[in-house]
Order: sequence, then C-alpha cells, then structure tokens
Amino acid sequence: MVYRKLGNTGIKVSAFGFGSMNFGLVNDLKQATELVKIAVENGINFFDNAETYGSGKAEEIIGQAIKDLGYNRSDLVLTTKIFYGRGEVRKVMGPNATGLSRKHIIEGLKASLAAMQTDYVDVVLAHRYDANTPLEETVRAFNWVIDQGLAFHWGTSEWTVQQVEEAWEVANKLNLVGPICEQPQYNLLAREKVEKEFLPLYKTYGTGLTTWGPLASGVLTGKYSGGKVPEGSRLTTSLFQQYKGYLLTEDKLAKIDSLKPLAEELGCSMAQLCLAWTYKNEHVSTIMLGASKPEQLLDCLKAVQYVDKLTPEVLAKIESIMQTKPK
Repeated sequence: MVYRKLGNTGIKVSAFGFGSMNFGLVNDLKQATELVKIAVENGINFFDNAETYGSGKAEEIIGQAIKDLGYNRSDLVLTTKIFYGRGEVRKVMGPNATGLSRKHIIEGLKASLAAMQTDYVDVVLAHRYDANTPLEETVRAFNWVIDQGLAFHWGTSEWTVQQVEEAWEVANKLNLVGPICEQPQYNLLAREKVEKEFLPLYKTYGTGLTTWGPLASGVLTGKYSGGKVPEGSRLTTSLFQQYKGYLLTEDKLAKIDSLKPLAEELGCSMAQLCLAWTYKNEHVSTIMLGASKPEQLLDCLKAVQYVDKLTPEVLAKIESIMQTKPK
C-alpha cells in the first residue's frame, strides 16, 4: 500500500481508504469486522465515518470491530463527519441535533467519539455547508474541538470552492486553523470539482482530498449494463434511489460498456480499471472504498497492480471513450 500526505499535514494516509456507510445498513457487526480486518491486513489505515451512517449505528459498529480486532488506535486514521445528526438512533431529533452550530459540532462529535469508543478522531469534517449558522461560529467550534484534543484537524465534505475559501478567510482573520481537506465525489463520471473547480484550493491551501464514489455507486463496474439493476445491488437501496435517474442514462451506460474491451486488454476488472484511473490523480490523498462484501474489497484493492499499465496512450483511450474531461 502506498501512503500519501493528507493535504499539507504530516499525517500519512493509505491511498485507498475504507468508508463505513454500509455498516448498520447492509453489514452487521460480524460482517463489518471481517471487512475491517481485510482492509487493515492490506495496508488500509484510513477509515471514513459519519454520525449519520447506518442511521447512527455505523460508528458503534466500527468502534466495536476495531476493539474486537485489538488494533492500536495510533495505527489508524479515524474520521467522522458532523451535520446530519444520528438519525434513527435518536428516533426524534431536536432542533439543535443537526447542522454546524457550535452546540451540535461539540455535542455531535462527543457522541461520535463515545460511539466509536475512542478519545479523538484524526479529522472531523463538516458533512455539508450550513447556511443557517454563521461561518465564524463553525470555524471557531472546529478549532475548539481541536484545542481540546477531540480532533487533530478539521475538513469539509461536499463544499463548494467558494465555501472552502470563505472558511479559510475566516480562519486566517482570526488566526485559527482552516480546513485541511475536502471530500468530493470523484470518478470517471464526476470530474468537474476535482479537476477544475478545486485547482485554486490545491495551489493556495494545499487542500487534500478524501474522495468518495470512485465507482459511481457500482455503475462503473459495468454491472448495470442495459439499465438492469441486479437484486441486492446498491441502487436497490432506499439511500441510493435518488441517483438512479442520473447514473443509469443510455449515454453513460453505453460509454461504460465501451470501456470493457480496454479492461479485458489490460487483464483487469472494470472496477480495477476505474480505481486505478482515480489513483493516478496526484491531488487525491485517499480514495474511499465502500465495499459491502469481502470479495468486492479484495478485487478493489488489486487495482494498485494496474496503475502503471495506465500509460499516456491508455489514458488517451479512456478519454476518447468517456469524453467527460472538464473543459
């Protein structure tokens, strides 16, 4: 496994990370523990979590899995994201149980730490931008949890370049710490943010990326060819229904089908080809893998074997097929 610096920090994170979104939703504790074990044994040290994952249960599951496996906390880079609240765990959430107010950032993070059975996270991220809370309040709150040792750094998830820049402006004005990383979607179908919009962030702030959705909810594996949705696949779940119309278009599916001969020529799976392509981007610190089955995770991890096969000529072929490069 290759380890990369997370933005401008000294933290080294595995080029592939693991996301716990499926824990408590698709995977129970036993299944999750097996996935965490496979991840760590293959060099993954970065685990991405959120207070809302698994309706609030994912953090409990990953915390217990790490405890049961006996891993040293210092060997892992744990993150969580605050904004949406803990969902069904709380059943009925009060008016202050979501968002990026000082109250919810502090209380939400403390609840996440208790759930994961840890004293701190390496990075706490703002899961979304909160237009209802003054940005200065949000920046000050994230700095407070850092000062208290509850987190080492803070970052953002799905913020615009303007929102990240504004957060840095506030932080610099107050002589506080700004967000070290951003978590956007990045894959062959979603490239605008990472390859175009965020360019000023890399140059000015050294922003690191913990990207999600490298396989576009599995669409880039080719298993949805012809628009068919296999039983038990991610797009059959209620959480991902909203993406079906966007992802399963005739044009996108045709392009993905056209990639298959190239993957066969390289001797890799479609998943491995698309992950290797994402891996090539130097701005990406770590790529979140959200596999729910051991065989899926192991297949994804083998993508590193094909990175060097993506020569300029192969990359040009991919571009000519997909035609998704930002202009």
